[in-house]
Amino acid sequence: MSAASPHPAPQSDPAARPADRRVSARIGAIAESATLAVDAKAKALKAAGRPVIGFGAGEPDFPTPDYIVEAAVLACRDPRFHRYTPAGGLPELKKAIAEKTLRDSGWQVDPAQVLVTNGGKQAIYEAFAAILDPGDEVIVPAPYWTTYPESIRLAGGVPVDVVADETTGYKVSVEQLEAARTEHTKVLLFVSPSNPTGAVYSRAEAEAIGRWAVEHGLWVLTDEIYEHLVYGEAEFHSLPVLVPELADRCIVVNGVAKTYAMTGWRVGWLIGPKDVVKAATNLQSHATSNVSNVAQAAALAAVSGDLSAVDAMKTAFDRRRRTIVRMLNEIDGVTCPEPEGAFYAYPSVKALLGKEIRGKRPQSSIELAALILDEAEVAVVPGEAFGTPGYLRLSYALGDDDLVEGVSRVQKLLGEARD
Repeated sequence: MSAASPHPAPQSDPAARPADRRVSARIGAIAESATLAVDAKAKALKAAGRPVIGFGAGEPDFPTPDYIVEAAVLACRDPRFHRYTPAGGLPELKKAIAEKTLRDSGWQVDPAQVLVTNGGKQAIYEAFAAILDPGDEVIVPAPYWTTYPESIRLAGGVPVDVVADETTGYKVSVEQLEAARTEHTKVLLFVSPSNPTGAVYSRAEAEAIGRWAVEHGLWVLTDEIYEHLVYGEAEFHSLPVLVPELADRCIVVNGVAKTYAMTGWRVGWLIGPKDVVKAATNLQSHATSNVSNVAQAAALAAVSGDLSAVDAMKTAFDRRRRTIVRMLNEIDGVTCPEPEGAFYAYPSVKALLGKEIRGKRPQSSIELAALILDEAEVAVVPGEAFGTPGYLRLSYALGDDDLVEGVSRVQKLLGEARD
């Protein structure tokens, strides 16, 4: 009788694992980024000669400031940056991020609490991967940015939506969060200012949510990428500063993309307890190694500099914000709360669904967005991408003239709606 193999063949259920499956169930279940898909389609149509105006991508229309670009040029010529550097980030950049966090948020952290990532998306995924076990639930206020639930699922977690609508300014209450909490809840996702709605929680609202998380021993992942883009009387508040008791169970995600018009440079970071940051760094050491050194040098210049370039962009965004909200609210059947942060408007179009527009009766915001693209040559993102059907997201991070022309086309088209 031969000896048993030390590596017995795995037993599997053929029904559960089809022989012809070419893509794993885990990866096959991931949806394409809806915002990037809309942006790509708009650019393709524009390249084909159609006068499409895109409100899809959350991307400032400004160039990266010159001093940041110059820092990258110098880095290209430095042989030090032609080699591998620490997987967790350049030491000088981690130190500068810690200093920037103290300057902008009032939160004092050690550079060892910082992990530099390939954009905010990698920071979000690695944060969830570091703290979630299979079956752990994450409370996700909706409308949410399309990447959050996918990152949670990839990390083995279960996203649990808590929906807010225009009647509350798209902000969830502690009572709603408590109703969604179960024995499996491990993490609360908290985003203010919000993508896709532009909602900004007040100091009292954010503090109440933070204290609720502490009371129930929850982790909080808070995305602060839009911290500098707040308007009017609204103010940004960082949860671990408002509720210091939360700091040991809080992970902050941020980056240079939105504040410094650096979406293509792909530099983000996460800040958290040292053990979690070390675990996430270990993951990154196998996934991607270090972020591009040239991009890190550019990010170093960005976070170390003043905010004058940011202030100039913010002034333009504020002007566009007021224009787009006014024009959208002039359309019968459209309701658009005024966003207090980021650069998105999130109007409700529920009253238009089922109405006849140029011979069609869109039954969903997906169908309405497709009609707007076909008939008005304007690209918007349907609310289904953000967990709330019946809405559209329009980024106002585009030129003033394009913004007015694009919304004017939408006004004309939707003004034809009939019962």
